[in-house]
Amino acid sequence: MADTQIAEEQSSTEASSSKTVTLRIAKSNPEKDSVTKFESFQVSYERWTTVLDAILDVKKHLDHSVAVRYSCRQATCGSCGMKINGRPRLACFTKISELDSDVVTVEPMSNYPIVRDLVVDLERMFDTHKEMKPFMIREDTEITPNTRELLQTPEQVEEYIQFANCIKCGLCNSACPTMATDSSFLGPQALAQAYRYVADSRDKGKNERLKIVDDSHGIWRCHFAGSCSQVCPKGVDPAMGIQMLRGYLLGFRK
Repeated sequence: MADTQIAEEQSSTEASSSKTVTLRIAKSNPEKDSVTKFESFQVSYERWTTVLDAILDVKKHLDHSVAVRYSCRQATCGSCGMKINGRPRLACFTKISELDSDVVTVEPMSNYPIVRDLVVDLERMFDTHKEMKPFMIREDTEITPNTRELLQTPEQVEEYIQFANCIKCGLCNSACPTMATDSSFLGPQALAQAYRYVADSRDKGKNERLKIVDDSHGIWRCHFAGSCSQVCPKGVDPAMGIQMLRGYLLGFRK
């Protein structure tokens, strides 16, 4: 009976027919010119084929010159962020079958300098991330003798845990309309990380971080479009973090 079931499952798998999609890839090289061209490729896919799989298939068989950044291929490292059919997404986390389109257009993320093709320069995002002091600030330390773990209640963990899930893919900054008009804006990624530590009961650096974000290019520049939260692949809500930071500065939160 078990053999029959396995045979039926194998038969079902073999019967799944591949389809074809047109993959349009943005091609540009700022070192040579500022023109972006799109090249189209016909790619076959199965229901589990991701956009990254399709790009790598093109790179392997049709155009070796396609520049794309990726690493873990399981939505953990955040390396393969790009615009897919106009929306910032992780290419390794986006299945072609879920896009419900005969044409898939991939472009570099907005609001970042283009290095080449689908690869952007993330240096400024990491700079602003570091500016938020993304580490625990305390006068004491856990590694001195006779100290204990810094225990927290479930409620205290709940205050910041979703913000600790940020993988620094940069999709939120790409979706942010303010970043498109203000190149000095700290951005939702950095502000959400500031809130992650401000909300952590173990941390004592709240005043330092609030001083950094209390700037005309900091939280007061955000227009609350909310697009940053909509595109996060890890369910982080930067817009809410920014609201919470404003609450501290306006005295609504302590």
